[in-house]
Amino acid sequence: MHRMARAGLALSTAILFSFLLSGIASAHVLKTFGTYSVALGWLHEPTYVGQQNAVQVIVKDTRGVPVNDLAAGDLTVTVTLGSQTSDPLALVPTFDADTGLGTPGDYEASIIPTAVGDYTFHLTGSIHGTAVDETATSSDSTFSSVTDPAPIEFPAKLPALSDLSTLVDRVDARATTAASAASASQDRANLALAVGAVMGGLGIVLGLAGLGLGLSRRRPPAARP
Repeated sequence: MHRMARAGLALSTAILFSFLLSGIASAHVLKTFGTYSVALGWLHEPTYVGQQNAVQVIVKDTRGVPVNDLAAGDLTVTVTLGSQTSDPLALVPTFDADTGLGTPGDYEASIIPTAVGDYTFHLTGSIHGTAVDETATSSDSTFSSVTDPAPIEFPAKLPALSDLSTLVDRVDARATTAASAASASQDRANLALAVGAVMGGLGIVLGLAGLGLGLSRRRPPAARP
């Protein structure tokens, strides 16, 4: 009886371990370069638009020992969606040997995906002189595509980034139109003020001229000798 229980426990553990391994494999692309294995994928899955994430690369040797001594930039990754490709992003080690904090063999490049779709990662660089060059696109057998977070938002739905961009463009257009109208009104006001000043000055000159003419007419004639 005890033997059967132990066998059942071992079988359950093996099945659970198998599921865990399949979960890891489905979230990352596994590739071997020389004597090193590399897992490439998202840090967080599911992956949502507008949420902080990172491209994650986990490096181990053939014995399964994490490789912790790569410098930031030894490995870089570009991210492509459609016709747009990012600048090369340096993969930075998260493990700190001094404190023991972080994940051994883990390297990450932070990114915030801003559109729904299938993303492609192109990993390049070297591991202790071994060249690395791998390209992978999100799919059911690699890592997740980027999706809309609306289904999990609660209690209120946040506006989509595309909607915010459209709203900003509309506000900017209205502000530009209003500024142009205000500028035109100000120009008209300045012109009216200038004309009024000229007319007022001209009126003062004419008034002084008329006053001088009136005084000259009222001046008594000079006495004759």
